Formats: sequence, C-alpha cells, structure tokens
Amino acid sequence: MKVILNADIEQLGQLGDIVDVKPGYARNYLIPKKLALEPNKHNLEVMKFRKLKAQKQLELDKLSAREQKQKIEELRLTIEKKAGESDTLFGSVTPMEIQQKLEEMGVTIDRKKFHLDEPIKKLGHHVCKVKLIEDIEAELRIDVVKEGEEEIEEEKVEETEAESEDSE
Repeated sequence: MKVILNADIEQLGQLGDIVDVKPGYARNYLIPKKLALEPNKHNLEVMKFRKLKAQKQLELDKLSAREQKQKIEELRLTIEKKAGESDTLFGSVTPMEIQQKLEEMGVTIDRKKFHLDEPIKKLGHHVCKVKLIEDIEAELRIDVVKEGEEEIEEEKVEETEAESEDSE
C-alpha cells in the first residue's frame, strides 16, 4: 500500500515522500497516528506546500545548530567522579550527568543527542559526539577527574605548560 508521509519517520522516509508499506502497518499505525495520508490528488497538493515549509524551517534549524555547534566545541566539561587506584571509575559518566553539567553552564541539549562510542569508565580526557541535526555533529570535550583532585590536575597542566615553555 502506498502512503504519503506526514512526518519524518526514521528508516522509512521524510515528510512528503511516497512510500510503499504493508497495508496493516498503514491502516493500524501510520494513518491513525496521522503520520501518513492516502495518496490522492488533494493530499499530494497539500503535501507540496508542507514540504516547502518544512525545508525553510530546516534551513533555520541548521543555522541555529551551527551556532550551537560552535558554542559546544568551545566548551570543556570537567566532571568529578569517585575512582579507584587504577583510575577506573566506580560506575560511569552517563549522558544525564553530561546534560546536567551543560545546563549548569547555560547550554540545554537533550540527553538523547549525546553519542558515546563506549561508556566513560576511566579518568582522563574523552570526546562525546553531540548530534544536533541530521548532518551537524559537535564534539564535546570532557575531562573526568578524581573527586577532590581537581586543583591538583590543574596544577599539573600548568607545570607541564611551564616546562614546555622553558625548554623552547
């Protein structure tokens, strides 16, 4: 059964696309939830205008996403966690913790947009990808330090910078 998509549906298509789906999926899910319409002349014309409007909105969203990407990539997040002797964390750094730290800094991002290649379970420097819009991803730098040792880490960084300047 062919239907016109009324919204972007992952792994099926974009708004305004005409796709072929099983009749039961269309009758029982897509059409009752107003995610799709039957492909008749009137619905095709209506969908043309909706598609144009959606493209304009997407352009505006991309502009704001680029601005947010710059803002995110300038940030460096420091998270304090309890850790054992071998610099292994008790637990891990979760997207919810990253979201809370960012909100403290004035940046609001849904935690579902954070993509970690693997869970953060060790102290050190890590990179978290943030998928803002379809093709715009930002990289957020995260430093995980042992609880109560934040000042010590900063002093070590300052010492290594001073040593590198002395050697030049």
